[in-house]
Amino acid sequence: MTLKTLNARHLALFMLILLPSMTGYMAWEARAVDVTVLTIDGAPRGVVYITDPHVRASNTDHVQEVIREVNRLNPSLVLIGGDFVTGEESEFTSQAVWRSLDAPAYAVLGNHDYRVGTDSRTGLARLLAVRTSADVTAAGYDVSALDDGSADTAFADELATTLEENGVHVLRNDYARVFAGGEEIVIVGVDDGWAGMADPPNVPATDTFTVYLIHEPSCRADWDADLILAGHTHGGQFLFPVVAQLNDLGVIELAGMFDTNGTPTYISRGVCSASVAGVDLRFNCRPEIVLINPTEEQLQVIGDSA
Repeated sequence: MTLKTLNARHLALFMLILLPSMTGYMAWEARAVDVTVLTIDGAPRGVVYITDPHVRASNTDHVQEVIREVNRLNPSLVLIGGDFVTGEESEFTSQAVWRSLDAPAYAVLGNHDYRVGTDSRTGLARLLAVRTSADVTAAGYDVSALDDGSADTAFADELATTLEENGVHVLRNDYARVFAGGEEIVIVGVDDGWAGMADPPNVPATDTFTVYLIHEPSCRADWDADLILAGHTHGGQFLFPVVAQLNDLGVIELAGMFDTNGTPTYISRGVCSASVAGVDLRFNCRPEIVLINPTEEQLQVIGDSA
């Protein structure tokens, strides 16, 4: 037996031992939810943001645990950034989980909610189309070129109705003025860009804190907003060191705070994950609940959980 053959066998044995351990760790990480605290000047206290729940039979218990954690924080308001489903559903009974939320909830829809760009090939095509065929400036915003007839609007309509029935107010190119933490906030919900449905509403000029919700960060514009919240990326889901560094440098935008012409944009890692061979996996990229301007009581809850 040659040394080369022996080394190859050792490597194969090492991989056989390592792979199950790594898979187990990544499956654990996909269920280990962080609470990320953001301090945003002028924002109401105690607002929670979550995104990308992708509720399905295999992760319903995880989504329920996320909702229990959100309720433990006793938020003044819950914002949800879309992708409630996988796009493979024939009915929406699983969306009844949202009845458990104890706070008012406002949301937008995502690309999976329209059954658009749900795999790597069509997703890449949509991303390129945003860059080449859409206008994502505030003045001329127009993503209608992405509306090629493939979006399942009936599916999205039925989902939105179901969400409303379960206590989630869906904003589809609309805005709402609500109170949270004793202060007024304007929530602007921009419908899904990849589906070609994004058509930001005209929002009257105001000094009230204004947050824009949009699913895909690539479809955001330089709106007159105090904060933009997006999701879609799952934070990259597998955030290897080189990718993490590119994200930190702003070369790519997968997770964290970015700047859009002076407007802070937070891209959340989401609360659930795309499955690999039926198993939810993540690496160096835990799911997250985003908590904006926490109260003392909420900080105590976080401290007790640490």
